[in-house]
Amino acid sequence: MTFYLRSPFHFDLGGRTAAADLDAHVRALIDAVLMTAPGERVNRPSFGAGLHAAVFSPAADDLFTAARFLVEGALQRWLGDLVEVDEVEVAGEDAALRVTVIYRVRRSGEARTAVYTREGGA
Repeated sequence: MTFYLRSPFHFDLGGRTAAADLDAHVRALIDAVLMTAPGERVNRPSFGAGLHAAVFSPAADDLFTAARFLVEGALQRWLGDLVEVDEVEVAGEDAALRVTVIYRVRRSGEARTAVYTREGGA
């Protein structure tokens, strides 16, 4: 069985580098893409979807559509070799932005769902 580095990087109770399975590794990579703002990483200035900015924008259908395209494009660009995005749904619930990503891990072929909710002004 193959193990990957756990994100965020840390040590396990035995003092070794913490490991993750494929699903946890891919989920951490998706988290990183969605929550990183373009320009935030020095050596990869175009990395990320920048969803944090959408949290504080007024909730509207055009915001949700733009956020959906941002997420789909960023995941395709940065993780296209690892995942196939089946569907992205963006919605505003009360004062939160909710993003649901349904994806398939290419290596295993298994479908997964990741839900992200961020409080703010959406």
